[in-house]
Amino acid sequence: MSRLRSSSLEIKEKGTEFLREQLDAAQKELKLKDEECVRLSHVRNQLEQELEELTASLFEEAHKMVREANVKQAAAEKQLKEAQGKIDVLQAEVSALKTLVLTSTPSSPNRQLHPQLLSPGSSRASSRPGGHTRNKSASGVLQLPTEPTPKDVALNREDKELDSVLFAEFLSWKEAPSLDRSSAFISRVYREDIGPCLSFTCSELSQSVQCAVENNSLTIEPIAMSSLHTVKALERGGPNGCRTPIETKCALSGMSRPCRHRIKLGDKENYYYISPSSRARITAVCNFFTYIRYIQQGLVRQDVQQMFWEVMRLRREMSVAKLGYFLTEES
Repeated sequence: MSRLRSSSLEIKEKGTEFLREQLDAAQKELKLKDEECVRLSHVRNQLEQELEELTASLFEEAHKMVREANVKQAAAEKQLKEAQGKIDVLQAEVSALKTLVLTSTPSSPNRQLHPQLLSPGSSRASSRPGGHTRNKSASGVLQLPTEPTPKDVALNREDKELDSVLFAEFLSWKEAPSLDRSSAFISRVYREDIGPCLSFTCSELSQSVQCAVENNSLTIEPIAMSSLHTVKALERGGPNGCRTPIETKCALSGMSRPCRHRIKLGDKENYYYISPSSRARITAVCNFFTYIRYIQQGLVRQDVQQMFWEVMRLRREMSVAKLGYFLTEES
């Protein structure tokens, strides 16, 4: 009996020890699984946070792109409308100017394109009351005081001879026409004609005028006599004493002259009164740039020698204007 009792105790102790070992092993395994669950939960939370941040960033970037696209679309539509308006205006101007250019050659110039070639009688006839007059921007060449006799015409007929250096420079420029001063042709014209012609006493304003002419943003317009009286009255300190012929200071030369025109530079609001001589010098340069731009745009349908002689004529106009000669409109 005692031996059986001791055997059962041993079996019971071994069973208890085995169960305790199984329990410890299960607890260790459970602890490892808890730690794994905590780690996975931390990873999940981190991924969820990163996903939220990424989603918010994507939405913000998408809204930003949409706003920028809307702004660009609005700006593009505005520019398109402005460009369409400018194109309509330019097409009308090009159509009219092309007609004039195509019908004008050095040997048979168009009288409307070159009003300085009109005879004195036709000029007076076109300026009588009730007739349509055009605001001429081209200044003419030297006007002779008397009509030449047939004998003088026969003896003093103007002739011309092509200069090989100038013609070679023009041909080189004609291959790729531009207003870049790196071209020998354009550089020479700036040095010999444009620069001296637009060199006035007021150097700062002269430079601004040249820039406006180059950018095709200069406006010349006639002024009413009432405006001249107002300007002179303000210079004298009041409205009285303005019954004599009006003279005001030319903004470019600084001399007191009868200023019948004023200029505006680009989009600026300021106007500058200019004398007839200053206007002749500016319009001579404008005429040169206008013809050069016509050649650039392919609007001139002439052979290269005709183009060359027309350019030389425009250069001669600048040379004559810078020496102080200009045509005046007879009333």
